Amino acid sequence: MSNQLQQEKSPYLQQHKDNPVDWFPWGEAAFQKAREKEKPIFLSIGYSTCHWCHVMAHESFEDPKIAGLLEDFVCIKVDREEHPEVDAVYMAVCQAMTGSGGWPLSVFLTPEGKPFFAGTYFPKTSRYGQTGFMELVRQVALLWRTDRGKLLETGNQITAHLQKQEPRAFGKPERPLLLHGYRLLAQSFDRTFGGFGTAPKFPTPHNFLFLMDLYQKEQLPDALSMTEITLKAMAAGGIFDQIEGGFSRYSTDETWLIPHFEKMLYDNVLLLALYSEAFRLTKNDFYRDIARRTADYLLTELAGPKGGFFCGQDADSEGTEGSYYLFTKEEVTRLLGPEEGADFCRLYNITEKGNFDGKNVPNRIGQTEKGWKADDPRLKALSRYRKARMPLPLDHKILLSWNGWAILAFAKAGQALDDSRYLEAAKNTSKFLKENMTDSRGRLYLRYCQKEASFPGQLDDYAVYALALRELYHSTFDVSYLEEAILLARQMTELFEDRENNGYFMTAHDAKELIFRPKETYDGAIPSGNSAAAMVLTELSFLTGDSFFLEAAHRQHRFLAAEAQNYPAAHCFALSAMARFLYPHRELVCTGAKVPLELAAYLRDHSSHDLTVLFKSAENESRLSAVAPFTAAYPVSEQTVYYLCENGTCHAPVTDFEELGLF
Repeated sequence: MSNQLQQEKSPYLQQHKDNPVDWFPWGEAAFQKAREKEKPIFLSIGYSTCHWCHVMAHESFEDPKIAGLLEDFVCIKVDREEHPEVDAVYMAVCQAMTGSGGWPLSVFLTPEGKPFFAGTYFPKTSRYGQTGFMELVRQVALLWRTDRGKLLETGNQITAHLQKQEPRAFGKPERPLLLHGYRLLAQSFDRTFGGFGTAPKFPTPHNFLFLMDLYQKEQLPDALSMTEITLKAMAAGGIFDQIEGGFSRYSTDETWLIPHFEKMLYDNVLLLALYSEAFRLTKNDFYRDIARRTADYLLTELAGPKGGFFCGQDADSEGTEGSYYLFTKEEVTRLLGPEEGADFCRLYNITEKGNFDGKNVPNRIGQTEKGWKADDPRLKALSRYRKARMPLPLDHKILLSWNGWAILAFAKAGQALDDSRYLEAAKNTSKFLKENMTDSRGRLYLRYCQKEASFPGQLDDYAVYALALRELYHSTFDVSYLEEAILLARQMTELFEDRENNGYFMTAHDAKELIFRPKETYDGAIPSGNSAAAMVLTELSFLTGDSFFLEAAHRQHRFLAAEAQNYPAAHCFALSAMARFLYPHRELVCTGAKVPLELAAYLRDHSSHDLTVLFKSAENESRLSAVAPFTAAYPVSEQTVYYLCENGTCHAPVTDFEELGLF
């Protein structure tokens, strides 16, 4: 059987194209049919690497009986990664109605898109007190026939509640807000195993980037200690793929042992940035090795042929979650031999009993760092053996915002780890986005798949890509990256800024309307678009000296300070952006024929959280002066000259790098 998803590019929608359910993709055709037939809408939102999405699909959406029941509805299937704005709207509905959310997201709507019931996963039939999907569909269809007015009123009330925006005064971006966020993180920190709270545990790399930043600014040893405990625990656990590198999405237990096995691009690139920065700060080679193995995993498994990175790998293989990753002790011994196998099993906690359904997730919990070798040939042998298994399904979409984070992470890693391969990867990804996901007007597309770019770019796309280009400039001093970052940041303010109630909307002013226009500020699995906007506006204000960016940054910081005041620990990337203004900052302009080796070495070995650097040469002076007019005053010669300003005061120029006193 087939439905309306046959021509869709999304791997997730393609997984459902042969369901007996008559799915429509998100769009006007589905809503028009609902209005014409006076049918309610069943909206199902998920993504291709979601384990419970697969479970609900196999249990319910592949069942002809349930498909028959759903004929009373117009059914819409949405890939949340293609339509994050739709997901944001109806996830807010689910959270408002149930107090929680997740995927698969299941929502019943009026033909106008107004929700009257929401939930997540439903088993096929009722069990253990949980309503079954079959019973739910029957009940909703009955109510639509017999008490439609009540459902319509419920939809109107929920929509009105979500549309209501209370005016909020600007907050105060100040140090006590940052320190409050730090204390909240410390209160929920697991001193034994790292991370925050109990199971399940998510990596949240931006929280630890904030802690490392605050450690340097406030000299708080515990901020660094919390970071190091967690980075070591995650790298030792099963959440880190000990065989081939890369991290799974989260740990199901407090020790980081048993992961939810899907591997996502956004997690891995943000963790690459985190471990690279941890190595830069501490010079601990262990962090460098984990960063390298994560970067190499990304380049091996998720890199597309032209420079873009794919979304992720599925958790399920051969119909079972995690089976690709598991080993028995007998398998390892047979493959490596009795002596080498026994030693490997000891190092990676592989036992006869197992730690996951009688098999083992390799891990190094409780082991010392000294016994671990990134180039252990036994790892390569097990990798070859594992690759002969059923391959993991790959979501081959390329999302612009996630690729923006990839550019930023690979640029950081290339510099911090002194590895040109990673910097080249960042450049290639930027080139791919410019050539394939940017239209003739300079507007961005959200998704690229099967040689097609589609869906208008959203706030995250503009903010994160601009921030990534800023990072590429910092790593290369190629002015073209700075020019592109400035163009995108200006477009971002024009297209997304809420000029009445402050902050930035998720969708552009000319986007198709939903039941309300979402504005996300919470830094969840990844930093919010509003936090990324705050960071890039701040960085560009330092680099360009342009009052446009300075004023926009101050507006955004005051907006986010108000959003974060109740629980600042949920806004760590926003706090990191505020810290750029709240603590002493230095601006350095270097002029000369080429970037001096001592400056490049300093930037490789030191975080740039409190230093902005511009390089001016005879070749780039006209272009640099156009984007950073204040640099026009600095003369260029063959000799290297440094101009340093800090806290509003400029020092006399020097030719000796050590005289700057940056160390």
